[in-house]
Amino acid sequence: MEMLQGVMEFQKNLAKDHAQVVPISVFVAVLCLCVVVGHLLEENRWVNESITAIILGCLAGGVILAVSKGKSSHILTFNEELFFIYLLPPIIFNAGFQVKKKQFFQNFLTIMLFGVVGVFISAAIITSGSWWLFPKVGFAGLNARDYLAIGTIFSSTDTVCTLQVLHQDETPLLYSLVFGEGVVNDATSVVLFNAVQKIDVTRLSALTPLNVIRDFLYLFLTSTALGIASGLLTALVLKTLCFGRHSTIREITLMVLMAYLSYMLAELFELSGILTVFFCGILMSHYAWHNVTYSSRITTKHVFAMMSFIAETFIFLYVGMDALDIEKWKMSKLNMGTSLGICSTLILLISVARAAFVFPLSALSNYMNRAHSERGSKITFKHMIIIWWAGLMRGAASIALAFEQFTFYGVTLDPINATMITTTIIVVLFSTVVFGLLTKPLINYLLPHPTTANDIIRERRYDNAREDMTLPLLSLEESATTNILRAKESLSMLMEMPVYTIHSYWRKFDDAYMRPFFGGPHPVNEQSPA
Repeated sequence: MEMLQGVMEFQKNLAKDHAQVVPISVFVAVLCLCVVVGHLLEENRWVNESITAIILGCLAGGVILAVSKGKSSHILTFNEELFFIYLLPPIIFNAGFQVKKKQFFQNFLTIMLFGVVGVFISAAIITSGSWWLFPKVGFAGLNARDYLAIGTIFSSTDTVCTLQVLHQDETPLLYSLVFGEGVVNDATSVVLFNAVQKIDVTRLSALTPLNVIRDFLYLFLTSTALGIASGLLTALVLKTLCFGRHSTIREITLMVLMAYLSYMLAELFELSGILTVFFCGILMSHYAWHNVTYSSRITTKHVFAMMSFIAETFIFLYVGMDALDIEKWKMSKLNMGTSLGICSTLILLISVARAAFVFPLSALSNYMNRAHSERGSKITFKHMIIIWWAGLMRGAASIALAFEQFTFYGVTLDPINATMITTTIIVVLFSTVVFGLLTKPLINYLLPHPTTANDIIRERRYDNAREDMTLPLLSLEESATTNILRAKESLSMLMEMPVYTIHSYWRKFDDAYMRPFFGGPHPVNEQSPA
């Protein structure tokens, strides 16, 4: 009898496993279809991978909805923990690993203005605007924390569409700003979202904004420090133990596991895993990548890019399927007019909030870099429009934060929360598809004449000339008068070009002390994964 019960239990488990394998197999098949269709549309720069995945997700959701007779449109249940623990780390790490570090750090101040200060401005405008306008369109029931969360949710951008149209060699400054802001923006939005969750909405006071800024700075700085420490530790271990002498697999495995460990440690200490894994990726590509064998360098570059690609496609594919989730639409209990009013309000607030910081901060950046603005480092008005447009699209981070705020493990029984989930999905779909399709014609209209080869060569010569600023402040081999004159020139250069000057002295310190200890090529032979 006990044996019979055991056999029946085994059959039940087998049937349960089979039921789980089928939807996963279907989802993987649709992922493969996304890859094939994306390849066929490679020459058409109007449609990128995100748009392709969303459209195929909607089509697959429609088929599943028809097969299930209107019961469900997706085969997997979205879980914000799945997103933050398994899907987001490879995307952010690869962004840090592949980033063009020279351009990124030369434009670091401007990127931080857009990615940090801009998020605070955008979140404040979207929060106050939704608080004021939602009741006017017939939507009420959200509390103070919900409105604050909405501000951070819809301040997170997705610049993939714009980056696939821009050419890094033709517009290096514009590409660097859009790419850098996209990464820093996501990290800042998540950190600010976590800081908002700590607010006691029953005791709001004039000190509340200061407490939010304090919590944000703590999370930002400690998370960055943990990422830097993880990257340096990985580089030191790889250089000291020389894994490549016996097995290239071990050194690749160590890099992957250390990157993931840095993210999990940040989450364990309630820090920002996004910031940690991003700076870990930068440090690994700058030091650790040069301490492995040549075959491992090639392998890690493509493995990290592949993992990021699969994660991004998975997310957008699910977003397309979830757009047809009939249960959430039934749960919201709002008519079409109110739903359109909410979505239109959010898109308007996103556009206004974006413009409110892009144009003023661009002007501020030009003022700070006025000493060398004539050499191609000035953000023109057309560049400002493209930067503004690039940040209008919303993506996976907004979806994940909305699920974390308004659902419990992907499920909600509250009509108000269900409305916010469906609204977020609509905004993401509309911004990604509509704004994404208009990105290429807009850029071609604003930048009709790409940079010529001579202009590119001239810009690279100027970049090389800027490296001459790496002379030491003082030298024991020269006279006191020469040292004083050099110090005055350096201080003057620091006042006129602070970012470039700091970057140049960091490069000298890096070449003299960091690379010999943690690893890396000679500056003349410098290479990077990107």
